[in-house]
Parts: sequence; C-alpha cells; structure tokens
Amino acid sequence: MPLDVEKLTSAPPVRTEVTWDDRDVRLYHLALGAGVPETDPAELRYVYERHPQGLQVLPLFGVVAAGVGFQVFDQAGADIDLAQALHGGQEVTVYRPLPAAAKATAITSVTDVYDKGKAAVIVQESTLVGEDEEPLLTQRNQIFVHGEGGFGGERGPSGRTPVPDRAPDVVLELPTLPQQALLYRLTGDWNPLHADPATARAAGHDRPILHGLCTFGMAVKAVADRFLDGDAGAVTGCRTRFAGTFHPGETLRVHVWSDPAGRSHLLRATAADRDDAPVLDHALVTTR
Repeated sequence: MPLDVEKLTSAPPVRTEVTWDDRDVRLYHLALGAGVPETDPAELRYVYERHPQGLQVLPLFGVVAAGVGFQVFDQAGADIDLAQALHGGQEVTVYRPLPAAAKATAITSVTDVYDKGKAAVIVQESTLVGEDEEPLLTQRNQIFVHGEGGFGGERGPSGRTPVPDRAPDVVLELPTLPQQALLYRLTGDWNPLHADPATARAAGHDRPILHGLCTFGMAVKAVADRFLDGDAGAVTGCRTRFAGTFHPGETLRVHVWSDPAGRSHLLRATAADRDDAPVLDHALVTTR
C-alpha cells in the first residue's frame, strides 16, 4: 500500500511519559565505552554517581531516554514495512544540560515526508519536556523507507555539512569491544540485527553490527573529552548522517575539524580496520 503522507503528517502528537535515574545514565555511558581506564577521574565522571564534579550526562542519552520508537507510525495507522526502514540521520538540539535523574514527557510527531525517488524519508521529531514544562532537548531522526518513494513530494534539504578541504585538526582512535552491541542493546534498542547472527546475515551483513546511535554517541563523547574537558553540559547540539556499517570490536576513527573559536566541530568517522570505510558523515557538534 502506498505511503499515506497526509495521514502521517496530520496525526496528533504522541505523548510518552519517561523516567530515568543515574543507573540508566551510567549504563548508557558504559555502553559507549566510557570508564577506560577505570582509574581515570575524567572517565569516572561518566560512570561514578558520587564523582565530586557530579555525574556527566551526554546529550544523546536524551534520545535513549525518550524511547519513542515508531509509536507515531502505529497511531497514524501507517502501513510501513519496518524491514525496509533504515535510520538515516539524527539531529539533537539541546536547550539545557540533562539531569542525571528526571521525570519527563516526550512529545513526538512526524513533521515531514520527503520523496527521494526510490525511497521516502520520514522526519520524526520529539521534544523532551521536563517536569517544569520547559524543554530539555529536541531530537529529529530521518528514517529512510525503501520502496516508498515516487509519490511526487518534495525531495527535502540535502542535510550535507561538508568538511574543509584540508587535513583534520585532530584524529581520534576509539576502540570498541566485541560485545559492545550487546551492551548497547541494554539501553533499550532490541533490534536483533545487533545481536543475532542469522538476522544480520539475512540483512546482508556477515555478523551483527553496532547501533548507529552508539557510534555517534562515542564520537560526541570524544569531542566533549578532547575539547570540553569532559563537560557534556557544554554541548548545545549535534547531528550526523549514518553513512555505513560498523562492527563491534573494530576501531572507530573520528576525524575532527574545529572552527577557530572552538564552538563548532565538523566530524567524519570511519572504520579504521576496513580501509577507513565511512561510518558517520556530514556530522557536526556545537558547544557553548
């Protein structure tokens, strides 16, 4: 059945009540590879709830905490084959630092559906609102649905943020664990693509792959560590396009170009073990 664009974009917002505490935050950071070495005070800020400087909370934790999934699709009665859906990009705007524990509400809707010819791109937006009714952050994810294009809609913005035509200012090497996808699944993404070899092979992969949001979270943490002295609350926004697969156990190579003021960092991430195959592209982290 063709994608019903009007039904998707006119569906009422879905409100989801969410809660989290410092255990959820620590688990998320551990799933990104934080806490190595285990005696490093800078790493302990992410994983030790009694750290003298307080527990840091990376902004992408808000994407995990909201846990909105595809509820809007379900409410709109959209007939979408999720096997043909791919997380193509993610953007987060941060209004204030995330607390280590909170009750909040995620308000989610589909804002746009773009026609890319052979695929449709569904833009799902969710704002996380605190108990004081003030927003914490807004996330926008782009979902590519193969076979649903060609309906005559707008192609939408390119979303490209090219890096400068020069060598990066910094190149960071981030090793991962062979079981890292299994750890990251504990934050709430249960897609068997990241755990079951048979499912991965059926999707065209020789083994389970790591979550795109995990690799992106690792890259944002690396920027906070390298340029912000680990102050995750200084991150005001981030975005990326997911350009390729990454396997647990590989090394993520993050190339960074910073502006002179140090408030804008362009990123490109590659799989160092596979001839720098692209993983994240057109990525940006902005800071205070």
